[in-house]
Amino acid sequence: MLLGGALGLVGVGAAAAAVMLREPDLGVISALPEEPEPWAGSGPLDVAALRERAKSLLTGGVTANDGIDYGRPLRVLDRESAEEWEVMDRGADRTGLWPDLGPAADPLGFTNSYVRLRRIALAWATPGTELFDRDDVAEDVVGALDLLYRLGYNEDAEPAGNWYWWEIGAPSALMQICTLMRDRIPRDHLGRYVAVVDRFCPNADERTSASETRETGANRADKAAIVALRGLVGEDFAKLELARDGLSDTAEDGENSLFRLVDEGDGFHRDGSFIQHGHVPSTGSYGLVLLNSLTFALALLQGSVWEVTDPELAGLYDAVDRSITPFAEDGLFMDCLRGRAIARPTQRDSHTGPEITAALLALAEFAPAEYRDRWRAQARGWIERSAVPFFESMEPRGIRQTRELLADNAIEAAPRPELTRVYPNMARLVVRRPQWSWALSMSSRRVAGYEMVGGENLRGWYLGDGTSYLYTVDDPLQFGDEFWPTANPYRLPGITVDSREREVIGHGHDLVVHLPENEVAGGAALDDRYAATAMDLAAEGSSLRAKKAWFVVDDVICALGAGITASDGRAVWTTVEHRNRHADGDRRMAVDGVFPQEDTDLKTAVDGAAWLHLPGVAGYVFPGENPGLRVGRETRRGAWNDIEQGGTTGGGDTDVHTRKYATLWYDHGVSPTDASYAYMLLPTATAAETAVWAANPTLEVLANTTTVQAVASDSVLAAHFWQAGETGGLACDGPATVIVTRSEDGIAVAVADPGRTSETITVELPYAASEVLDTDDTIEAELGDQAKLTVHTGGTLGRTHTVRLR
Repeated sequence: MLLGGALGLVGVGAAAAAVMLREPDLGVISALPEEPEPWAGSGPLDVAALRERAKSLLTGGVTANDGIDYGRPLRVLDRESAEEWEVMDRGADRTGLWPDLGPAADPLGFTNSYVRLRRIALAWATPGTELFDRDDVAEDVVGALDLLYRLGYNEDAEPAGNWYWWEIGAPSALMQICTLMRDRIPRDHLGRYVAVVDRFCPNADERTSASETRETGANRADKAAIVALRGLVGEDFAKLELARDGLSDTAEDGENSLFRLVDEGDGFHRDGSFIQHGHVPSTGSYGLVLLNSLTFALALLQGSVWEVTDPELAGLYDAVDRSITPFAEDGLFMDCLRGRAIARPTQRDSHTGPEITAALLALAEFAPAEYRDRWRAQARGWIERSAVPFFESMEPRGIRQTRELLADNAIEAAPRPELTRVYPNMARLVVRRPQWSWALSMSSRRVAGYEMVGGENLRGWYLGDGTSYLYTVDDPLQFGDEFWPTANPYRLPGITVDSREREVIGHGHDLVVHLPENEVAGGAALDDRYAATAMDLAAEGSSLRAKKAWFVVDDVICALGAGITASDGRAVWTTVEHRNRHADGDRRMAVDGVFPQEDTDLKTAVDGAAWLHLPGVAGYVFPGENPGLRVGRETRRGAWNDIEQGGTTGGGDTDVHTRKYATLWYDHGVSPTDASYAYMLLPTATAAETAVWAANPTLEVLANTTTVQAVASDSVLAAHFWQAGETGGLACDGPATVIVTRSEDGIAVAVADPGRTSETITVELPYAASEVLDTDDTIEAELGDQAKLTVHTGGTLGRTHTVRLR
């Protein structure tokens, strides 16, 4: 349930039926007003009805008659809650609840204990489970809560360890338990619990452990949901107002509003990026947490006097279209945007995909028809094409919504998208095609290369150094099938690395966010078919430097490297492919049409090879001499605990997994000087298609130097200029990325400044133009035999500028 946020609330939706208001709790819990107010009495504005709604949102609205429809998720909840309840310590002198979680006085111990108690309380409140509505279970939970309060989590405790445990992890689980079992918890106990939450999570804006810090993004959304539940548990209407206003950040005039699109810092960005912790792309982790908690709060308060009516809510709908759906890969969510969550065995891409789907369906209930219809069609397509058991990773509410979606024959499944997009503020490129998808992760002084904390993501050193992710329709589980614990972290596809042995860091409570020294990481995209991106690699803890560029032209991806230089006395490698062939897959690659007879372990040179082919994956074409090209087959072993030892996120999985790998890389030698590489990737191409393409390539390398890297086809010329230069008749007066296409419709040009170092860029085209058909207002065009463009890039944050000429 923990995804970097605490709630794990995936499916939310329609309100539960209104119930009659009980006699108000007086004394310990805030008293209701003596005079009737708009929320008093029965009906949808009734505070008791909102509590029932909250229960329904938490349990998914499961009833005694339909529990069987929820399959594995309900069985897992039933089994795990029963097992945890059975082994709970009930001794009179106990100092904790479960021996493996430590004492209640330990912050990690009480946080994880609350999470387990939440699971037991959820089973107690869910029809169809063994623990449902049992008096003995309720008594045990009441006693357990009292123990945790007395020995660990109370308003007089002094925080130690991770602030998150005190301000989000523990209060979230505690308030959910109190919501589910409020009628069984003594009133004076409830008073204590709301008091401790008031101490450590008084509102959505404040971080009590650091008074100067204002909450943003997922953390703000989590706290708003906590405060809303606290308001319902304690019948404190001021808290409900704080929860609502915290979403919009009315205290700071919307500065940290969850509905406001931003250009820097945490939250959803105007360019489609999502950032948390200032610099970390994490749409599929913190972004999902934000979406879940935010949607929970919206559903909880809908129709009440605290309903969210912020006019900027529409910005969230646009953000979903730009930020989330392009990376949803038919039941999966791409690992390039899941941050350190990739190291969690219980949060794989196949878990995040269904969770994203459920969150989207939940948000659709509030969205205008155009968004709602589009999201439902997309969700249906993901579900129908999914290669994983879709419902097994959903909670009951999400299952209910998806079953209702599939039963509606009026909603047709949307096809796989075709797009090519660059996200400057998170240095990502995504390419979607009918049979494959490809994504690229870069980093700079603005965008983190990796994030580590609390024992998570312990070998993620190179995730932002040009790691690429190839998904195919026939092999979608490449990264979800034990890839991260078994893969060689020095051999991730696309990266250039110094072979030094890395130190494992990130065990402590202090967040480790690596920002490299380079300025350039990003590029330009055009017409959803073409892209040119570049990264000025400045390796961490090494003298290694390299100019790396990637070009997308229709269904071909070209990767170039130049100026690869280091002086540390160690070997330097660039990896072309490091493919997980699963437990029993075939690792053999054809080299210039020769296919090995046996699939044995090996490591061999293939210098001078023109092309290679890995069946079912791709063709790889190598223009030029390609010294140092190597191919390897190996069997790799690893455990999730090697990369993830987080106390609250599943650490301790020591089962050793074995996977076979096919690897293709360049060995640039020891301390190389001005080394280079060039290769073309043809996703899903057959061996025959690869051979034909290699013999008659439709894309050629024009330049691969530290001045300019460029490619060209019959209709496309794309280049990244590291400094002023010329290639193929295209000239630029300084650093920039340029794409030029020609067709019967005219000339289209895209320009970007991914380093954000220039105010203006001047580009001279190798073609004549006599008319401007369409242009961004940042471009001035000088027409003639050799058209010239002046592009005003200052302050545009690396975005693409386009113009169309005739």
